[in-house]
Amino acid sequence: MNIFMGLAIGLLSGFFGGLVGLGGGIIMIPLMVGLLKINQHMAHGTSLVGVVFTGISGAITYSLSGSIELVPALLLASTAMITARLGASYATSLPEWKLKRSFGYFLIFVTIVFLLKPYLGEFSLSSTIWIKTIILLCIGAFAGFLSGMMGVGGGSIMVPAMVILAGMGQQVAQGISLLAMIPASAIGAFTHNRNGNVHTKILPGLVVGILPGTFLGGSLAHILPEVALRIIFAIVVVYTAIKNIRAKKPETVVEPSN
Repeated sequence: MNIFMGLAIGLLSGFFGGLVGLGGGIIMIPLMVGLLKINQHMAHGTSLVGVVFTGISGAITYSLSGSIELVPALLLASTAMITARLGASYATSLPEWKLKRSFGYFLIFVTIVFLLKPYLGEFSLSSTIWIKTIILLCIGAFAGFLSGMMGVGGGSIMVPAMVILAGMGQQVAQGISLLAMIPASAIGAFTHNRNGNVHTKILPGLVVGILPGTFLGGSLAHILPEVALRIIFAIVVVYTAIKNIRAKKPETVVEPSN
């Protein structure tokens, strides 16, 4: 049963992630919490394992089309690998209701960036090689922490930051992001696993479902109008965000006095 549920979640998250061009973690986590009823911490840790395989599949696809640059990916990964572990540890230290709310606000931020994505290239900045190096190291550090904490790949942070601050093209930035987050997501997933936050029983189905789901979603993305995709994404993610933001703090039980 766990394998089949994992397969269904992998297919859905991979499909929707491929459809809108973002990592499946944003979809995977709400599905695991909603369908499997697992806690928020475990959903984040399990999602990161799936993100590793999404990154591998996506990076191979982008490399075949020549849309990956190795040096920027290594710079991003060098700091992201350090902070991903910190983010995963920080997530574990939070009460579940706080983690839910944090994830909800993160989803709102991702939606805003996603809706503005077509216009980001208009504000690209040009920089020297040394400034770009520092920028990439900072982007990697920030995205790595959020990846480990939120259980996502970090592409929603890395890609717009590289386009705006480092003056990179959209396609190249997406390929670099996928490659850079493979080791960072792996370290974040390892840290979550050590803290008992990975649902190992659904992983086989989850991984098997992600790969064809991503391919199907990516194929359909070229058929559907881009405006329709953005509207669908915004509605689904904002609805999920609001549910998480409204997570209530557990009421403190007052012990009766003698």
